[in-house]
Parts: sequence; structure tokens; C-alpha cells
Amino acid sequence: MSKGIILLSGGLDSLVSLGLGVKEYGIRLALTFDYGQKSAKDEVEASRKICDYYGIEHKVIKLDWLREITHTALVADKELPSEMSENSAKSVWVPNRNGLFLNIAGSFADGEDYDYILIGANKEEAGTFPDNTQKFIDQINAEFELSTQKKSKIVAPLINFNKNDIVKLAFENNIPLEYVKSCYAGGEKHCGKCESCMRLKNALMANNDTHYIKELF
Repeated sequence: MSKGIILLSGGLDSLVSLGLGVKEYGIRLALTFDYGQKSAKDEVEASRKICDYYGIEHKVIKLDWLREITHTALVADKELPSEMSENSAKSVWVPNRNGLFLNIAGSFADGEDYDYILIGANKEEAGTFPDNTQKFIDQINAEFELSTQKKSKIVAPLINFNKNDIVKLAFENNIPLEYVKSCYAGGEKHCGKCESCMRLKNALMANNDTHYIKELF
């Protein structure tokens, strides 16, 4: 029987990836990373609720040193971007974030005999974030062939889907969007202004949702 790990931020993509893959990949552990991002507390709390819902183990990995070398708006006292572009990607860049997270998950997989590592990489964000692409995932998988004994495989269930599709999948599969926390800014409600909020809100609107827009924003 397969065993899997998921990188879980509490956001739309990781939640839906978990909901779609929890049985197929035997997800038993979720890793949430606290690197001093503005939304860290909310991401951890959202991820804890999601793990409780799906009955899987939850670990929070603190990376204080990553905060020290991150000088962009996710961590630093700078204005968060409200546009979706290459420039906005640069303004929220965290040095080697997905590469680091996947390698940490790779260590868990190698040490605890996990077969799969799920990540919420998707088609829409691959347009501006190179570490959300299938090419990137293939490269890390190739690395694991040499750097691990287990040779666990990274899987991105949403790699061919945009945000509108991802929300649709959530509705079709009864995935609990009430637990989503996608806001870069943090806070009780989504700010509705940052890039991440805009992507979520636009996708909900495209799916003719009114309930979650009122609940989350």
C-alpha cells in the first residue's frame, strides 16, 4: 500500500491536491513551513484544520534562517503585489522555496519510507513561477534518483489545471473550501487585494460561487 506526504500551506492548491490525492497516494503526513511569512500563523492553523478533517498527521517545520535571507514582500515590510505578472512573482519570491521544501520532504520520505510527495503546483502559477512547472518537478525527481535510497516520486495533481478548474474540482469532489487560507497578508479574513486573493476570488466568481466569497473575504 502506498504512503504519501503532502506540502500543505492551507491554500487552495495544496488543499485540493490533498482532497484529490489522499486515497490514491495514501497521504499520511502533511508538512507546513513557517519561514516568517506574514501569513504563517494563519497557514499553520488552516493546515491543522485540514489535517484534522482528513485524519492525517501534521508537522510544522520552522525555517527561521530563511526569513533572514528573504527580502521580498511575503516576509519583509513591503507592499504586497495586487497584480498577476512576472514582476509580482519577483516581489513575493522566497529563495529556492519549493526546491527547499521538496528536499526536506524528500528527507522525510527517504527516512520514513514514503512513496510519494504531493505538491500543489498548477498550470496558472507555472506561467509566472518557474518552480511550479512540470520541468522543475522532473528535475527534482531526477535529483532524488541520486540523493535518496527510497527514490520517492513527486506528484502534482493540478499541474494541468488553472485556478478556475481547481475550484471546479473542489466543488465536484466536496473538498472543504471553508478551510482555505490563501491570503499573503494574513488575518481573520482574506484581504481580497493581494495576488493570491485575486486568483482565488476570480476562480470562485468564474464558478458562480457566492457562498465562499462571502465566507472567506
